[in-house]
Amino acid sequence: MRSIDVVWHGVLQDDGFREVMQRARVLHLQAGDVVFREGDRSLGYVVVRSGRIRVSKMDPEGREILLYRVEEGQGCMLTTLCLMGGRHYPADGVVESDAELYMLPPASFEHHLVRSEGFRRQVLGEVGNRVADLLGLIEDIAFGRMDHRLAKVLIRLGEEQGKVVQTTHYALAVELGTAREVVSRLLKDFERRGWIALGRGRIELLESSALRDLG
Repeated sequence: MRSIDVVWHGVLQDDGFREVMQRARVLHLQAGDVVFREGDRSLGYVVVRSGRIRVSKMDPEGREILLYRVEEGQGCMLTTLCLMGGRHYPADGVVESDAELYMLPPASFEHHLVRSEGFRRQVLGEVGNRVADLLGLIEDIAFGRMDHRLAKVLIRLGEEQGKVVQTTHYALAVELGTAREVVSRLLKDFERRGWIALGRGRIELLESSALRDLG
């Protein structure tokens, strides 16, 4: 097993947490693999060693909204809360890019949550940070202008992928928690302004500065 020290890149310095996580199982998953489905029970405390997990919720009409992503070195908040509360998952978790996970069985998680101050501090700190992120998401959905939010997402994807972003209108709609038709209309408007060029499964960012000013 590779050392948990590599995971946190200096963010985590607590020896207690590192010692506990050295005992975790390592899981290797591919993009598209399901980590958990709504209604499942948690199989253990999860930390992403590499790759990324996408956690999303489906509404009764079949519309999906992205809640958060679990990146390298992060724990999954819903997994933690389900373990602590004995609840079933209220959302889905799917591997977005090939991932390696550390998984600590429920009994070990409960034991160390009580016995290890360092482990407990890290776990609860992760939950607190993620709750703050979700409050920001709620604020964006409730009060943010959709064109501003879309511009922010395009800028972020451009920073990750370059001038040509590989994505779909549906994927952007999920990211923003809105209908695909809304995203399509806004993208067409951006294209008319000369900010982007639309293609099949791709968006070329022509005027990133204009998108950044809007976002």
